[in-house]
Amino acid sequence: MKASMPTIETEAPGSPAPPAQPRQAFIERSHQRSEALGLKRHEKTGLDPLIRSDLNLARERNQRLYTHAAPVMQLLYEQIVNTESMIVLTDAQGTILHAVGDDSFLARAHRVALAPGENWAEHAKGTNAIGTALFEEAPTLVHGGEHFIHANNFLTCSASPIFDPRGNMLGVLDVTGDHRGYHQHTMGLVRMSARMIENHWLSDDYNNRLRLHFHSRPEFIGTLLEGILVVSPEGRVLGANRAALDQLGMSGAELRMRSLSSLLGTTPAAIYDHFRMPLSPPMQLSLPTGQSLFVSARFDWPSRPVVAGMRSAEMADVVDAREPSAVTSSAPEAEWRGGAAGPVTPADAAGGAQRFSGLQYLRTGDPQLETVIQKVRRVLDRGIPLLVLGETGTGKELLARAVHHDSARSRQPFVAVNCASIPESLIEAELFGYEEGAFTGARRKGAPGRLVQANGGTLFLDEIGDMPLPLQARLLRALQERSVTPLGSTKSIAVDIAVIGATHRNLREMIAAQTFREDLYYRLNGLALRLPALRERTDIEAIVRRILQAERPQDTPELSPQVMAMFRRYQWPGNIRQLANVLRTAAVMSAGERLVTTAHLSDDFLEDMQRAVGGLTPAPAPAPAPAWPPFEMHAALPGPAAAAASAAAAATMEPATARTLEQAEIDMIRATLDAVGGNISLASKQLGISRNTIYRRLRWNTPAAE
Repeated sequence: MKASMPTIETEAPGSPAPPAQPRQAFIERSHQRSEALGLKRHEKTGLDPLIRSDLNLARERNQRLYTHAAPVMQLLYEQIVNTESMIVLTDAQGTILHAVGDDSFLARAHRVALAPGENWAEHAKGTNAIGTALFEEAPTLVHGGEHFIHANNFLTCSASPIFDPRGNMLGVLDVTGDHRGYHQHTMGLVRMSARMIENHWLSDDYNNRLRLHFHSRPEFIGTLLEGILVVSPEGRVLGANRAALDQLGMSGAELRMRSLSSLLGTTPAAIYDHFRMPLSPPMQLSLPTGQSLFVSARFDWPSRPVVAGMRSAEMADVVDAREPSAVTSSAPEAEWRGGAAGPVTPADAAGGAQRFSGLQYLRTGDPQLETVIQKVRRVLDRGIPLLVLGETGTGKELLARAVHHDSARSRQPFVAVNCASIPESLIEAELFGYEEGAFTGARRKGAPGRLVQANGGTLFLDEIGDMPLPLQARLLRALQERSVTPLGSTKSIAVDIAVIGATHRNLREMIAAQTFREDLYYRLNGLALRLPALRERTDIEAIVRRILQAERPQDTPELSPQVMAMFRRYQWPGNIRQLANVLRTAAVMSAGERLVTTAHLSDDFLEDMQRAVGGLTPAPAPAPAPAWPPFEMHAALPGPAAAAASAAAAATMEPATARTLEQAEIDMIRATLDAVGGNISLASKQLGISRNTIYRRLRWNTPAAE
């Protein structure tokens, strides 16, 4: 989710103070502590900052806090600019590390020692929002005369502590302004900003762990109100954000003693299984108290771990099987929006996963895709088989899952079979199952087969054009008779399945060449739907936004104008799958930055782009991690509008050279193979296409084994 905040409007000078109750007792306790510390209300507060070396040391110790806080502070400042106020970041001891604000107010604040290097804990400055928030470990508002030291009475201060996922205090974020400009919404902005910093910290700490995003109302998943739990592969709770602690009514220490099973009655394996595809709606789980929660998940391991008894390869299949054509299951905010037809209302969303529309989710403004969706809706639940046509990577399985999800069969299994990826010698057993001892190497007790597994639900036959001809006859018979006979068995098993086929091949040409059965074609082709290639679509910006939102939900970047122009002109031989792979890398490379430039794209992709569209002007190298500002007070950094204007000044590209799409695709495949030393598997992953596609494009013979 891209960070955003409501705009704050300042009230006229002389606006009333905030309500005294129930804050009066809170402030009175702080005053008593200040008096006990020997402070005097009429004390003069001259500058007494840390010496430069000590401040630099404090900043070095808190560099990670600043890295996460700096972009949030900039965003917050854009909401309060020209309001005679400033934003302050302190460490856990109350020492000011960084301040940004209106120049005129920075000068006034400097006179009461509200400056970097100064300590604003209660023992140094008495009752004030920063020091009192540190002591109480709670958001604190101190207005005007509530400050213990009279010299600070012209201030109104709203502060919120910042905690790490284990509940340790990291520091305080504060907005301080002239007390005459007090606004009741300021505290809300500060608390939201502190939670943004905490969520960034949590994601950074546990970027290779399973993270559960939840709320009792599904429309709040993906917002700052969502709870986030971090879970180990064994199901142990490792950490949580404050929203999670608030919703669960537990302390961090208490929560870390729980397991996923005891807390929500589920396991990591069940979570992975549910969210293995991006269209999966939030799970509806229950706390031991009976309270219902909607849960979405994010898991993006850099390697292949062993999880809850699953082998590494199986776990990789769960993660890698996600169709990246739009967004992963970690972007519930995008999932719960209604796309081109308008948003889903909270009342609709509150009904849970059953109200989520998979077809609505696919609508991103492209008229060709809109036509496909309207056709599907007219035949939904009418018993008409669908045949989805389109190039590799266009999202055929995603459409099939959307159809299943919106159908009356949605509570039953969705079983996907890629006919091109299963060895010919095993595909019959895979589809129809087998009895014990049916063939050498068969499992004990046999296996039911994919058609039986899909009973009551939907069977998706991907790359149906690659199914061996002899097996096509048996599939046709099973579909017509609605029964399956496993290998080695004489007993038939009745099945009730909806069938969706998909292929990138021209089946009519295959029928003419007698490599595909005409009767099976007409059995599968109740309604043919052609998905447009990415180069033919008009909604690439919406697709890019969804992918980046999925990869970086807390600080979603945008493409620079130069990169977006390149993307529009590129032919995308790997279609949306290739685009998703490119953006996934770019999202990681641009971490902490607001714009994705050519410097964040992989070199091999840039070389392919250079050959395909020509005239590529590389962007400068990305800036290093945020460094501490000078010791002196300073105004805010340039906002995003200035950054966008700078990026827009990049040189435009030359027109694309004339060449055929087929040749461009072959050149890209060859270049990638050269870059990875001929490793077919690695090349297929980088391109986002199957190994079989590489063999077909280069007209190689598929080897018997690799």
